[in-house]
Amino acid sequence: MQNLEPLLIFITVADMGSFTHAADSLGIQKGRVSTAVRKLEEDVGARLLHRTTRSVQLTEDGRVFHARARDLLADADDLHSMFAGDRVALRGRLRVDLPTEVARKTIVPALPDFMATHPELELELSSTDRQVDLVQEGFDCVLRLGPIGDERLIARPLGKLRIVNAASPAYLARYGVPRSLGDLQRQEHRTIHFETTLGTRPFGWEYPDGESYATLQLPGALHVNSAQTYEAAALAGLGLIQAPLLGIGRYLESGALVEILPDFRRRSLAVSLVVAHRRNLSRRVRAFMKWIENVLAPYLE
Repeated sequence: MQNLEPLLIFITVADMGSFTHAADSLGIQKGRVSTAVRKLEEDVGARLLHRTTRSVQLTEDGRVFHARARDLLADADDLHSMFAGDRVALRGRLRVDLPTEVARKTIVPALPDFMATHPELELELSSTDRQVDLVQEGFDCVLRLGPIGDERLIARPLGKLRIVNAASPAYLARYGVPRSLGDLQRQEHRTIHFETTLGTRPFGWEYPDGESYATLQLPGALHVNSAQTYEAAALAGLGLIQAPLLGIGRYLESGALVEILPDFRRRSLAVSLVVAHRRNLSRRVRAFMKWIENVLAPYLE
């Protein structure tokens, strides 16, 4: 291989699962993409991609090669600019995933400064409340709330988000304001169930119990899988919620929501930046991680 362009083309095809989308993303013709990948497979002596009329997927050899190729490109990027420091502009594509409410209320409003500082950087920003697959979906970095869920991933803990219990004034007027955990059942309170995957067993209403935490199962007819819908349901008076102060703080300030049971808050939510590999993080990934850590610092404990 005389240069690294075939590796970049192959990685883009694998990440996007499409020759057409990869060509559009790279700004080159589809035929050039197909030729580069075919020649790369000939050079390495292995089929790297399964091709069908509907999808493109990595073979087992392709998965191993893909991981090593990403490391190699990151090494090349760092090697090219290792003595330049901040004098060399960040270039290329950066794909990240953020929780929806953190993205909408905190990260996106701060993005203009970051993008102005790095005008040659192309940022692909996904915002979802499910746990994305960093490797399969081609993410360079994700911000994750709560448990990481995969021991193979590398996490940098940033801190914790404070969780508060809240409900709308209209809801509390119907059911009463609970002063104790016992009131939650005596007053027949209802909760809005948040589940990353609908259909799973609700986690329950969490509260401190000595040195640990326990859960109380409260009834509730509404199950949601979106932080925005969770907040909207509380604002509509459909039940109690336990949500990060970062997300609902403005509603508490305006009176649209009221905090309840402040002595029985759910445990704080861990916040981490997660990458697939500790080694060979590109300059753009390191720069973004440092920036997002600074943006979130005022909201963490």
